[in-house]
Amino acid sequence: MAHHDDDEFAEYFAAKRDSVRRTAYLLCGDWHRADDLAQTAFVSLHRRWRKIRDRAAVDAYLRKTLVRAAIDESRRPWRREQHTDDLPEPRGVSDPYGTDALADRVSVRADLLAGLAKVPAKQRAVLVLRYFEGLDVSSTARALRCSEGNVKSQTARGLANLRTALGEEVDAHG
Repeated sequence: MAHHDDDEFAEYFAAKRDSVRRTAYLLCGDWHRADDLAQTAFVSLHRRWRKIRDRAAVDAYLRKTLVRAAIDESRRPWRREQHTDDLPEPRGVSDPYGTDALADRVSVRADLLAGLAKVPAKQRAVLVLRYFEGLDVSSTARALRCSEGNVKSQTARGLANLRTALGEEVDAHG
């Protein structure tokens, strides 16, 4: 890879690393696995960096690679873990900000992440791309290499599974 290409890739990596890692976390629910997925996506992108002519398509390529890596990883036998709803309470932890609002936000976020973890991988990928990444149906279909109808049905099923996991209504128009 030419020096200019290395510099260009390094700039892109620095600009996108945190957002790709957050998206990976939403896809898998574990920061360590999210780091691995983000690394896998960036390594794949780096291998093809010189061949990419349309730099506007880099984000879509990276997103597609990340989602595929997450789905592939979820299919591996050692990833079929048993999750527990009972987490040990930390001892002596006080609210450093002195507000109940922060605790409520953390609680809602934790519930949402736990609910997402119970949704099948492809449905979770569709929900993350649609509602976190803000992609429309056609962009999500391109990222997952499936039909728009499949995205719509996976979205409906994913929201239904998320509702079941959360035990409450989820706003499908967010």
